[in-house]
Amino acid sequence: MTEKKPKALSNRELKSDVFTAVFSEPENAAMLYTALSGEATAPEDIEIATLEGVLFLARKNDLGFLVKDRVLVISEHQSTINPNMPLRSILYYGRTMEKLLKNQDLYREKLIPIPTPEFYLFYNGAKPVPEEIVLKLSDAYIAKTKEPMLELKVKMININLPVGHKILEECMPLYEYSWFIERVRRYMEDGMNRDTAVTLAIKDCIREGIFAEFVTKHGTEVENMLFTQFNMDDALAVRYEEGLEDGIERGLERGLTQGKQQLLIHQVCSKLQKGDAPEKIAADLLADENEIARICEAYQACGPEEDTVYEKLAGNLRWPE
Repeated sequence: MTEKKPKALSNRELKSDVFTAVFSEPENAAMLYTALSGEATAPEDIEIATLEGVLFLARKNDLGFLVKDRVLVISEHQSTINPNMPLRSILYYGRTMEKLLKNQDLYREKLIPIPTPEFYLFYNGAKPVPEEIVLKLSDAYIAKTKEPMLELKVKMININLPVGHKILEECMPLYEYSWFIERVRRYMEDGMNRDTAVTLAIKDCIREGIFAEFVTKHGTEVENMLFTQFNMDDALAVRYEEGLEDGIERGLERGLTQGKQQLLIHQVCSKLQKGDAPEKIAADLLADENEIARICEAYQACGPEEDTVYEKLAGNLRWPE
């Protein structure tokens, strides 16, 4: 009997990844901030960072919330430590403040009070890294100065279960999330495919009472989040690194563009192998139907080898917004 695969949610249906969904709940966000700061924080102190129903932050898998007089930007990065996180964070924070202050007169003499930002990166990729790392914007400066006039620091915390960071003892939702991800990885290391690994890990959660309330509440949405999350992690890690290397040689912008194009081709080819129609693929990826059709035509002409498909298209695609 053929195993029935779960329905894949489109990007429109996927409001976030699992991490963001867990800590968008004020109770969990309060426990997380208590563990980070050492300050007792209640759910009523938390305001998820939305403005007129829209997340301030630039990316859907970034989590932001207000707590008392602070605004936190917390981003989970699955597979690699990205040294550009401080640069990304300052851009996201700038866009956030533009929305927060859009009705304020920035040129008036009276000082405008703003929330104090804090930036965290929770890492649970496979590559071994220390318990904590501080990433600094000034590390990217071409001309180094003793005291840079503009600095932004991102605190990276390794939340992999075997690392045993103390925050896992102090924040039960974070421990349970890490336990869940670790269980998925363990099944995959035993040779199971992602779909089976995620499904079994969810059953383990319910049976052992770890992360059970969340996975039961969100049901198959959790499976779809994880299927998308793990597939994207692998693809992004490979394509980003390839794009970055090419960017060093030919120019960063061109390299990153090619990496995005390769990722789009990877996604389309994967869906074609599952038998998805071009119209469904375009809807799932929020991509232009004509561009998806071109990739499908190249796939039919070249076969399933993604590199051959990419070479045929010669980088003439636009990355979908």
